[in-house]
Amino acid sequence: MPDERPLRAVALGGGHGLHTTLTALRRITSDVTAVVTVADDGGSSGRLRRELGVLPPGDLRQALSALASAEDGDPLWPRVFQSRFGGTGALAGHAVGNLLLAGLFEVTGDPVAALDEACRLHGIFGRVLPMSAEPLCIEAQVSGLNGEDELHTIRGQVAVASTPGKVRRISLTSERRPGQNPHACDDAVQAVLDADVVLLGPGSWFTSVLVHLLLPELRRALVYSQAVKVVILNLVPQPGETAGFSPEQHLDVLCDHAPELTIDAVIADRASVPTPDRLYRAAAEIGAQAQLTDVAAPDQPGRHAPDALATSVRKALGIPEVGMEGSWR
Repeated sequence: MPDERPLRAVALGGGHGLHTTLTALRRITSDVTAVVTVADDGGSSGRLRRELGVLPPGDLRQALSALASAEDGDPLWPRVFQSRFGGTGALAGHAVGNLLLAGLFEVTGDPVAALDEACRLHGIFGRVLPMSAEPLCIEAQVSGLNGEDELHTIRGQVAVASTPGKVRRISLTSERRPGQNPHACDDAVQAVLDADVVLLGPGSWFTSVLVHLLLPELRRALVYSQAVKVVILNLVPQPGETAGFSPEQHLDVLCDHAPELTIDAVIADRASVPTPDRLYRAAAEIGAQAQLTDVAAPDQPGRHAPDALATSVRKALGIPEVGMEGSWR
């Protein structure tokens, strides 16, 4: 009988949603890979992207922080990595980790090698990978601006995330190669193909979650991967991107962007689903079983509780709730 190995888990997303998913996965397995969006154009990440031409580092930094365990060693490095400079000078608002990653990108000339080095610095067993090795630009078709039904094109992650209109569809363009389609990171594609479980969400639905489906190589990998595919729904609609969305509408737009993709499980918070029957039907239409449970953090409105989320993922995978990490044959 072959030796059991750790469950190979891959999480796709960005920002706080991906941070929560990775924190939950660490409670299940040591073999975790984050595939992170690289379209951020705001704040410290946007400044470094514009000034240096590097990948926006903020979401990558957050993923590194989630996988770096304070209980596994000295918490100093993760704390320093997340800290921001104060004051009013040129460094004001920059996260230390953003600057370090930008430096690694420039010195190595290879964002994957740079992120692997950052993982070694943190003592992380898993990996943090960009969805693409080049900075990406998000464009959205938005209706409802100025009270009109006419579609308008909105460009940039910050603009799309904060639009007062209704996002209908998004697309990706390459910043470095105008007019050409962006390419997925090869290592990210292979990680999805090799995974035992792939998680999508929670997070900004269009700009952090669905954006991964817009890279053809990554979308094909998700379709053909034999992994158990799990969607984790947000607790509340987000102003701008998904204002007024019901839980099932999140699945509808996912299907619109990748109609050939089938999902095995949909995890949603019980209190966030006003009409469970509709969600059960919507999940079944994409091949999934909806799992309604209590995954909201009681002390952090709008955030998932990592422990509860880990329990729900275990249930979706059929892994018993034991005091050790999940294993896979």
